[in-house]
Amino acid sequence: MENIPELFGSMVFNETVMKERLPKDAWKSLQKTLKENTPLEPGTANAVAHAMKEWAVENGATHFTHWFQPMTGITAEKHDSFIQPAGDGKVIMRFSGKELIKGEPDASSFPNGGLRATFEARGYTAWDPTSYAFLKDGSLCIPTAFCSYNGEALDKKTPLLRSMEILNKEALRVVKLFGTEANRVNCTVGAEQEYFLIDEKVYNERPDLKFCGRTLFGSKPPKGQELDDHYFGAIKPRVSAYMKELDSELWKLGILSKTKHNEVAPSQHEMAPIFTTTNLATDQNQIVMETMKKVARRNGLVCLLHEKPYAGLNGSGKHNNWSISTDTGVNLLEPGDSPSENAQFLLILAAVIKAVDKHQDLLRMSVASAGNDHRLGANEAPPAIISMFVGSDLGEILDSIVDGTTYSKKAKELMTIGVDVLPSFAKDTTDRNRTSSFAFTGNKFEFRSLGSSQSLASPNIMLNTAVAETMAEFADILEKAGTGESFTKALNDLVKTTLKEHMKIVFNGNGYDDSWIGEAEKRGLLNLRRTTDALPCLVDSKNIAFFEKFGVYSKAELESRYEILMENYSKELHIEALTSLEMIKRDILPAVTDFLSDTAMAVENVKSVSKSACKSQLETIETVSALSDTLYEKTEKFDSIMLKANSISDVIEQACYYADTVITAMVDIRSVVDELETIVGSDYWPYPSYGEMLFSV
Repeated sequence: MENIPELFGSMVFNETVMKERLPKDAWKSLQKTLKENTPLEPGTANAVAHAMKEWAVENGATHFTHWFQPMTGITAEKHDSFIQPAGDGKVIMRFSGKELIKGEPDASSFPNGGLRATFEARGYTAWDPTSYAFLKDGSLCIPTAFCSYNGEALDKKTPLLRSMEILNKEALRVVKLFGTEANRVNCTVGAEQEYFLIDEKVYNERPDLKFCGRTLFGSKPPKGQELDDHYFGAIKPRVSAYMKELDSELWKLGILSKTKHNEVAPSQHEMAPIFTTTNLATDQNQIVMETMKKVARRNGLVCLLHEKPYAGLNGSGKHNNWSISTDTGVNLLEPGDSPSENAQFLLILAAVIKAVDKHQDLLRMSVASAGNDHRLGANEAPPAIISMFVGSDLGEILDSIVDGTTYSKKAKELMTIGVDVLPSFAKDTTDRNRTSSFAFTGNKFEFRSLGSSQSLASPNIMLNTAVAETMAEFADILEKAGTGESFTKALNDLVKTTLKEHMKIVFNGNGYDDSWIGEAEKRGLLNLRRTTDALPCLVDSKNIAFFEKFGVYSKAELESRYEILMENYSKELHIEALTSLEMIKRDILPAVTDFLSDTAMAVENVKSVSKSACKSQLETIETVSALSDTLYEKTEKFDSIMLKANSISDVIEQACYYADTVITAMVDIRSVVDELETIVGSDYWPYPSYGEMLFSV
């Protein structure tokens, strides 16, 4: 049996390892860099590099790589060995401070949105000392930022670090007004990760899963998730073995994998970690997704991280549990026993409410993708409308502030179950709301709109910067107010005014109910249903000014991301469309032809020896023939639609064409294919059915 405390972090060059291996002066210098944001001294860099190399080699590593997060949404790595020539045909293992702090990958071959031309290939990776180096597949992986020759951010990490720093700066100003002792305010995240598992053999028989990550065709199986028997159900042995190995691999990498369970849909599962600082959580979630896929393959499975692998079933999300706390251990979103009397909490809560309301467009944009468009608002995930849930008790407190009425504090109730032998316990002051996109869950907010395959970076960049802005505004007002009664009056007026203006974003009802769409419109909330509706806000002049003010993004960086995201949207749908056409032309239509031919021959054979009318067979032939003709016609039309899509050179215009025309055509053609699947014999149908895929593990 594994010794978990010894196993945990064994593949990570963490603080404990650094403290043991670094000279004292180097250790102190590194700590100063981390705590005071001072530049790293060259001597310290060399000492850290040497210690890293020694530790890595002792643990079997032969190479190192600058591990970074380009705008592809996944990670990138270029590996170099530690070997250096030593003369006489010998080598030594060496790793310098220069190699640690700077690398030079190609900056033009990654998505860059025009920031780099093909002939402008130089880019740099720069060591991020706030995220621990780790070992993977015989290489020392060093988390790094990635920027262009001119200094523009070409990755997701750099703007995230900028947003964390500005939030720290502005939040510190606020908490110090309340006498809270702190040197730093950290934003923290715990990302619940949903995923599907499928048998590898079945997966290999589905071109749509291999090329697109989701099924493009498939009729509804006799049994889906109607009985709710999979959710929190007993974990099957094969899945349990996978989860056990996954935990072990993640623990080695210092990832606090805490919870595992079956999710709602068949073959759907979830892993939840303990929270950590946002930068580290983002890095670790990228590792989690990669490890999930690797471990699945070792177990004869495939892990699907697409937001909607199967039509008609719940999709997969990634719940971003966000909070802010001081380096002295104070959670700034902890209401305490008397939230109505906790002035600091109420001010910070008001700041978050204002930030989410004011920047709902950016929060919606941050979770926009072709895959997530299938999931949001489908009675399984929050709608595309951004709203906040605070619960009944907090809601009553906020209402009393706005109305100027007295709030009557409620005593905690004991949970009464009606069975004497069961223990009694105090129930929470509020229920949970799984239909809200941004829900308060006790001492944190759960942003539930993220898609399962998405990086945590963009949503947290938007959230951190938005909250930093309101913190800065609040600090400006309160710092001018002075102390004593004038401070108290300014504080009360600020909270009341903020809530009056922004409480429209708070909705404690059922976000799945159709009536909420009309209610949200009355409140003036945005309903950006599709990715192409949401992405343009990234280059809105007010948002460019907002990001430039705080130094999180430049105008050029925002414009590049807008182009990259629009282009990626079109490319994903382009691949799906081509895969659909290939499956229909090469497999589905030929299979239907074989079925019709054999059925017609069978009718002739029966009639040659019997007076049977073969009514059922003939009706089947008529139905399938008509559907086959319809499918052929729709396929020809789809071909012409794709020719038009390919001819559009403007990135934005092309993305809108895919959203308006190509998706509609794909849905239309799928309806015919799925109907054919229910009639054509299973021996003829070229692909595993939904039933085979969902219940294969």
